[in-house]
Amino acid sequence: MADGITLHIIRTGIFGAALRIVEFYKPESQPPTLGPTNPATPSSASISAHSASGDGLTHTLSKAAHAAITDTRTAHALAPLLSGPLVALTFPDVSPQYLKAALSILSPSAPQFPAPARRVNPGWHDPAVQSGLQKLLLLGARVEGKAFDVEGTKWVGSIEGGLDGLRAQLVNMLQAIGAGVTNTLESAGKSLYFTVEGRRTMLEDEEKGV
Repeated sequence: MADGITLHIIRTGIFGAALRIVEFYKPESQPPTLGPTNPATPSSASISAHSASGDGLTHTLSKAAHAAITDTRTAHALAPLLSGPLVALTFPDVSPQYLKAALSILSPSAPQFPAPARRVNPGWHDPAVQSGLQKLLLLGARVEGKAFDVEGTKWVGSIEGGLDGLRAQLVNMLQAIGAGVTNTLESAGKSLYFTVEGRRTMLEDEEKGV
C-alpha cells in the first residue's frame, strides 16, 4: 500500500485539465458507430469504430474530449483550490484511517490528529522536516468523487473505525429512529386507551348514580 501513496508537486493547469476530463468526458457512455470503409475492398467492413462523438482518444489531444470540457474551467469542485504552488497527496484506495495518518504527519492538530511521538518517528522531528512541514497548508480533499473543504477533510479522517465505523453509526441511527417511532406510537395508543377507560368509568359512575 505504501508504494501506491504518492506526494507530487503539480502544475495546476495540466492537473485541472485532467480533472475536467475525468469528470466531464465519458466516451464509454457514447454508442459505438462504424468508421469509414476501406475503398480498396468490395466489402463494407469498417476499419475502426469509435464513439458517436469521440475519436478513440481520452486526453486533451482528442477533439471530443476538448469539446466536452470547454467552458468547464470553473465547474469542477476543486477549481477554487487550483491556484498557486500545490502538492497533491494521492492514495490508491482512500479510507479514513489512511487520511487520519496523513493528516497527523502533514497537518497535525491535537487531539484528533496528534503529531507522531519522537520515539515512534524521530525523523519527523528533524529541523529540516519541520521547516518543510511549516510551509504546507491543507486546502481540501477529493474522496469518493466528492470535494471536501478543510473541515470536511478532517471529518472524514476522524471517522472512528473507518467505513465500517460509519456504517455502524448509520445502523445505530436508523435503529434509534425506529425505536423513537415505536415509542411514539405506543405512547399514543396508551394515551387513547387511558382516555377511553376514563370515559367509560365516568359513564358507569353516572349510570349508578341514576
